[in-house]
Order: sequence, then C-alpha cells, then structure tokens
Amino acid sequence: MKRLLNLSLIFAAALSLVGCFDESKPNYQYMPNMYEPIGYETYGEYEIFENGQSALLPAPGSIPRGWMPYDYADTPAGKELATVELKNPHPVTQENLDKGKELYDIYCAVCHGSKGDGQGILMKNEVFLGIPSYADPGRNITEGSIYHVQMYGLNSMGSYASQTNELERWQITMHVQNLMAALKGTEPLTVVEPEAAAADTMEMMSDDAHGDDSHNDTDEAH
Repeated sequence: MKRLLNLSLIFAAALSLVGCFDESKPNYQYMPNMYEPIGYETYGEYEIFENGQSALLPAPGSIPRGWMPYDYADTPAGKELATVELKNPHPVTQENLDKGKELYDIYCAVCHGSKGDGQGILMKNEVFLGIPSYADPGRNITEGSIYHVQMYGLNSMGSYASQTNELERWQITMHVQNLMAALKGTEPLTVVEPEAAAADTMEMMSDDAHGDDSHNDTDEAH
C-alpha cells in the first residue's frame, strides 16, 4: 500500500512538471543572451556605445542609396506643375515597355483594368467605384502627371513610391501612355533601339558635363 502511494505521488509530480513545461522556452537557460538577444533601436541612445547611439546619424542632406530626389510637392499646384513640365528621362525601349506592362499588371490593373478602361477586378466587384478610364474626356493625363500620381497617390489611390523605384515608375508610365493611346485610337510611343537609346544617354551625360564645366568657368570668372 505504501509502495502504491509513493508511485502515485511520483506520477502526480511528473504530470505537474510536464504541464508547466513550454517547449518554446526551456526551463533552464544556461546562456540566456543566446536565446533572447537584445534588439537595439536604430539611432537609439544607449550608454554601452562610445558615441551614445546604436548607429551614427546620416550626414546632413544625404539620401538613401538608389533614391532619386523628387522636387514636385504633394499639392494641387505641384501636380499641375509636374503635369506640364515633368518629362521621362528614360528611353522608350521594348525592354522598358515590357517591364512597364509587367509592373502595371501587378500594381495597377486590379483597379484600372488591364486595358486602362477602369474595369479592374476591384471595380467589377464593387470594392471601389467610379474608377475613370484613361481615355475619359476632359482628363489631362501626361507622362508627368502619371509619374506624380504614382509618387504621392490621388484620391482613393495610395502612393506606390515604396513599392517601385524611379525607373520602374517611369516604365509603368510608358505602358499607361500606350494604353491611353490604344483607347483613344492614337499612335503609341515610338520605340527606339537599345543602341540608339545608349547613344542618347551618352550625349545627355556629355551635355550635362559641359554645362557643369561652363558653370564652373563662370563661377571662377566671378
């Protein structure tokens, strides 16, 4: 009888230990820092670092690698200015058009439709209503306005600046221009050969360099 009682107590103790055991957190951690590392906030202030911060602050005026500054404000006036004067700096190559279509199908077609007629799947399912066609009368759509709307968004459409880079936004712009041309029955963008596009880029870089030199000469003269 005593032996049976002892076995019962041992069994009950074993059950209590199993019930409290959590496989994700062992009961004994001989090196807890290896199990639960300390995460420091970027630019946070901590006494253990020589400069008092977990990371050095960026230099004034610095920008992230790959980011292209955009000088047009997120205002009606900024959009109007971009509509009039902002131009695509990239050549209209078949590669850029193909990439633009691919990106448009990922980010834009769900609302604007694969043809740009505003009949995307979200429109058909009445998630969003009143999405206009690129060919609707009265719409002043230019390459600059297309890019600007991708940067900041417009009405119910949000910004796509975090999902796409500068080149990708211009590639989407090219495809939208061709969709608009197809809807209106006008000529699409003229495609240039890669060799010609490279030559144009080199010429543009050369002109910019000469412009900078002449500007420097003027400064030295003053």
